[in-house]
Formats: sequence, structure tokens, C-alpha cells
Amino acid sequence: MSKKVMLITGASSGIGRATALKAAEAGYRIVITARREEKLDEIVNQVGIENALAVKADITDLAQMGKVVHQAVDRFGKLDVVYANAGVGLNKSGTEHGDPEEWNKLIDVNIKALLWTARLTLTHLRETKGHFLVTSSVAGKIHMKGSIYGASKWFAYGFGQNLAREMEEWGGRCTVICPGMVNTEFFDEPKPDKLKPEDVADAVLFAIQAPHRSTLREIELMPTN
Repeated sequence: MSKKVMLITGASSGIGRATALKAAEAGYRIVITARREEKLDEIVNQVGIENALAVKADITDLAQMGKVVHQAVDRFGKLDVVYANAGVGLNKSGTEHGDPEEWNKLIDVNIKALLWTARLTLTHLRETKGHFLVTSSVAGKIHMKGSIYGASKWFAYGFGQNLAREMEEWGGRCTVICPGMVNTEFFDEPKPDKLKPEDVADAVLFAIQAPHRSTLREIELMPTN
């Protein structure tokens, strides 16, 4: 039986990087994409070129994301799992004093790139009865004063839940990953008492390794403290 193939966006650091390493360790062939090519190459060197393909891309560009998917299928012949993990935050919080330019970037990455990723990969996932995963957030399930970021994660959460209903028609699975605060470079200062990227990666692997008869539609994980 051929190894399963997993595509991960936002794979150069944080949750994406941790998931790529754990997936490769678990026997998946990985296709990783982000804008920082040197970071992607580090992952390929660590897991072996026979098990990984790195594609530098700006996934907010539909054409560039299309090339990622084309190269993935051309190299490995199929897609079994797609993890739409890429996301950004904001420096200025709130609505009245927020930065519209930051909002544009947020919408491009947290919403449009998610849609591009799904639109371009679903045909391939249908062929394998595959699995699509989305990184949302606990922030996408609660109300926070003036949070534009939180609103973008509400979209990711709702889209993932709706996509699950669409994919179930042909035996596909979809999981929304909703972590609380994770200690990544997303924050200016380290958060050592919060979740580690590896914790979220473990949740992703738990979802995709569940028997096909079982779909985990949503996983919420929080720091214990």
C-alpha cells in the first residue's frame, strides 16, 4: 500500500512545522508550502527528500496555490490529507482604531487562502475519500471585544463545519482544529505556560489516523493553566 500524502500550508514554523515533522515520522509523505523557502528546506532535509516536497508560494494568490497542488500531485500522484493551517494575526486590535491594511492581509490569508486551498484540493480528495483540516481557534467560537482576528476565525470555524457536510456526501472527512493560546512566533513574547505547537500537531494526527468510519468534526484544546 502506498504511503498517504499530506499537504500542509503555513508549514515553515509553529503548528505547521510541528505537524509536518510528526506526519513524516508517522509515515506520511508531506507537501509543505509557505513563503520562507529556507525554513521549508530545513524540514525536507530533516525528514528526507524522498518523503517530502517543499514548494515556496504565496497561497493568497490562487494561481500560486494551484501550482502547489499541481506539483504535489505530479510528484506523489495523489492527495490524502490537506491541512489548511496558514494564518496571521493583527498588531492593532479593535475596530475603531484598527488598521484596514492589516485587515486586508488578514482576509487574504485567513479567509481567501483557506478557500483557495479547499477549492483546489477537493477534487483530489474526492478520489481518495480524503481528509481536509482547518486551523480555526477558540477565538472563532467565542465573542471578544472588537476582535477582527476572532471574526476571521469564526469564518474558518463555520466554513469547516459546512465543508464537513459537503464532503460527507462522497465519504470525505473534515476536521476543524480549535486551539487556545499556542506558544509560537505569532506572539512577540514567549508563552511557555501555554500549548506547544506539538500539542496541536498531536491533535491533527489523532484526527487523521482515526478509522475512516469515524470523523472528528472538531477538536478543541486548551492550556491546562
